[in-house]
Amino acid sequence: MKKYYLFVVTLLLVILASLALFYYRNSIFDFYDKTTESLSQISKTDLGSVVTQLKKEVFTPSPLNIGGQENEVEFTKEKIIAQTNVQRYNNGGLLPVVENSKLDAAALAKAQDMFSKQYFEHVSPLGVGPGDLVKSFGYDYIVVGENLILGNFGSEKEIVQAWMDSPGHRANILNDRVTEIGVAIIKGTYEGRTVWIGVQEFGLPISACQQTDSSLKNQIDTNKAKLDQLSTGLDNKRAEIDGTNPKSPKYNKLIDEYNEMVKEYNELVQTTKNLITQYNNEINVFNQCVQGTSVIQ
Repeated sequence: MKKYYLFVVTLLLVILASLALFYYRNSIFDFYDKTTESLSQISKTDLGSVVTQLKKEVFTPSPLNIGGQENEVEFTKEKIIAQTNVQRYNNGGLLPVVENSKLDAAALAKAQDMFSKQYFEHVSPLGVGPGDLVKSFGYDYIVVGENLILGNFGSEKEIVQAWMDSPGHRANILNDRVTEIGVAIIKGTYEGRTVWIGVQEFGLPISACQQTDSSLKNQIDTNKAKLDQLSTGLDNKRAEIDGTNPKSPKYNKLIDEYNEMVKEYNELVQTTKNLITQYNNEINVFNQCVQGTSVIQ
């Protein structure tokens, strides 16, 4: 009777141990199955993308041919810029535009080209418009506005006022998105007359919008590749566990290794999710800036 009792107790203990081991192993695998769902979700999570077609704007009001009698007055771009900022301040308290050497170079090239080729338009005979022009001088822009004026004048204030009296040119001067300016004012012969040509190139550079961190995207891509490798490794380890006798000394070692891999995998999943959120936030800020839906600080 005693032997029978011991046999039953031993049998029950073996059954309970087997059930516990089965439950433990399945709990581990269930945890892994849930974890691998995270990889699937990450794979399906689209990274934000920088707008491929930036909302580049080019404003070109009709050139002003003022006429006027030839005189000996000399003009400087510095005074034209100063008068431009006076108008910005007096009309809404706008921030002053800052002189930019690339825009200065573009404005001078434009004025010289108009005298050289004898035209007075925003687009040259070769088809070069203001956007192409400033970009050829290394100015990557979001907004560009070009004001042109031709004639003889009494002062820089008179030149800027003539632009202000024209709605389109006024809009360029008072555009609250532009932050930089380039100016040229040169004397030459146009259609047989000695006149001055003035050019204003207004701009908002793409650098005004905070660029996304390229290293962040590289890290996300690296993490995704690592997660794929870990997922394959976990599948292989699970298959090895399934093919190993639970009573084998090797079995517990495989379980421990599997648990460590799952831990590493799960931590990397969470890290990658956080990086994706950070990257997409940066993308949204940049896109809103270049599309003019956020205020540039």
